[in-house]
Amino acid sequence: MASVPVPTAEEVEALLRRNFIGAVAGLAASLPSVGAPTFGPQLGSAQASQLLARTARLRRLDDLLGGADTYKLYASELAATMSLAEEASYTSSAGRALMAVVSEQAQLAGWAAFDAGMQADAKQHYLTSLTAAKEAEDAALVGNSLAFLAYQMVSTSGPNIDVATASYETAERDASPRVRALLLERLAWTYAVAGRAQETERALARAEEALHRGDGSPEPDWVFWVDDTEVKIMAGRCWTELRRPLRAVPILEAVLARYDDTHARDKALYLTWLATAYIDAGEPERAAAVTGRAFDLAAGVASVRPAARIGTMLQRLQPYYAVPNVAALLERMQH
Repeated sequence: MASVPVPTAEEVEALLRRNFIGAVAGLAASLPSVGAPTFGPQLGSAQASQLLARTARLRRLDDLLGGADTYKLYASELAATMSLAEEASYTSSAGRALMAVVSEQAQLAGWAAFDAGMQADAKQHYLTSLTAAKEAEDAALVGNSLAFLAYQMVSTSGPNIDVATASYETAERDASPRVRALLLERLAWTYAVAGRAQETERALARAEEALHRGDGSPEPDWVFWVDDTEVKIMAGRCWTELRRPLRAVPILEAVLARYDDTHARDKALYLTWLATAYIDAGEPERAAAVTGRAFDLAAGVASVRPAARIGTMLQRLQPYYAVPNVAALLERMQH
């Protein structure tokens, strides 16, 4: 059977980055010194709130930029806040608020490092976040730090059910509805990669139930993006991972049809799970079309994750080279 060499994930990443607009990279590199607040030697709750609000604004960059673009900014913010914590004077309550900011910023830096493929840095930031969350006496942040660690383990050392379970159980008593939903859907993902379908289904159902129990009370900003769309996407990913395409495809098709292209990295990633589900359902033509769409969206996004997923899909499409649009996609990637 005729075939063409399939690019590696690294080669796919090089292709994706080829169209990157230098101005975006320049923007991210210049941001650490823009608008950074300065404080005197005495720190109070007002200053901690100011830092928290700035962290919330910076968090929105992750919607549009990849981790390789945001990491320098997030790491710089974290370093500045940790330096402030060492040098300033504050009450115990202000200190807990400051440690909560450190925890949130370390999670941002860890996520950016993870997205950029810097796994050792990501783990160190997550551990910093965990320590700070404990000092802040914030159970929800402790749970989220553990959830980040568990999510990383799925991609590196393998699913760790104990850590993922602890992330939810640690925060369960005091968690708000969206925090509860986030930790449960991350737990479901660990179960899915571990091949535990029943536990996956239960965790997904509980996540959806938690989300719909929202009573309008305040939620932490770090779950601003957790909504029905997010939970459904995770459900589609889980069913894809469990090789249940008849359950995965309808969910992912419906959600991605209304998912905005401006969230290019995330949509490209989610499309690769739809493509995987199509392959599992015996639909290589649809899989090739969706993979090509994912590639177009991911072009210029500074994240290693779309490249890795697209590279995996190209490998899976190789046996279907006789299908015209599969061959066209593989040849496009080669050239």
